[in-house]
Amino acid sequence: MNYFVSKDSIVRRIWGNGDTILLIFAGAAAEFALNKAVDWLYFTGRLPADPLRRLFSTVSYARQIVFAEHDHAIRAIDKITAIHKEVETQRGENIPDWAYRDVLFMLIDYSIRSYELLERKLTIAEKISVFHVFHRVGLRMQLNGLPSNYDQWLLMRTAGLHANLLNGHFTKDLYRQYRKHLGWFRFRILKQAQARLVPQPVNELLGLGKSPFADLVLNTYKLSRAIRLKSMLKNVLLPTAYKKQIMALDSPADDA
Repeated sequence: MNYFVSKDSIVRRIWGNGDTILLIFAGAAAEFALNKAVDWLYFTGRLPADPLRRLFSTVSYARQIVFAEHDHAIRAIDKITAIHKEVETQRGENIPDWAYRDVLFMLIDYSIRSYELLERKLTIAEKISVFHVFHRVGLRMQLNGLPSNYDQWLLMRTAGLHANLLNGHFTKDLYRQYRKHLGWFRFRILKQAQARLVPQPVNELLGLGKSPFADLVLNTYKLSRAIRLKSMLKNVLLPTAYKKQIMALDSPADDA
């Protein structure tokens, strides 16, 4: 069977583990809030109404593509494109090209950062593999101005982090919604994870800083995996409404 992502790809290892997906989710939640085009996510009202579900759906679509047979993956990508085009029609204008690219770049960057934070450093070849998978997604979506290679992506990613982020009204409102939907304790854990994960420009704009507590949270989580308690820890950290969804993100091979 022909898959969109080969079975031996590092991308499958990254997206087949609920732990790394949770971190991808955390990083995207931070950067989504700062993106200057976040008003597009407010246009339908779905983001402020349920930010966790909206962000989780983005991660879920990406995972479908990573594990799907080629034609099914293409249909999933086309569905994503159609959803965005419908919103553009409703609003009467187009989502900026840079905003489309920024979301794609987030998936590349946080895939790499999350795996490296929890597991090990990736080789350059593995990072390039991550880039190529999501680059193919962007090509299918017919996004304009995509980088042609990994090195060019690094340059564009750095430039975008300095040009396309702003801590504004939507940022503050979205973080209020995160706290409302997560509760104080889980919200604190989210921010600690973000502090360890996000690029420096994102950290500075959000004022996340560096905290010994963030290291304690990460080390506790790693220890829970080593002694086979990660499911118990997830039960403590995750809102009840999303436990089943996130537990299901572990690939069949990950039976912990």
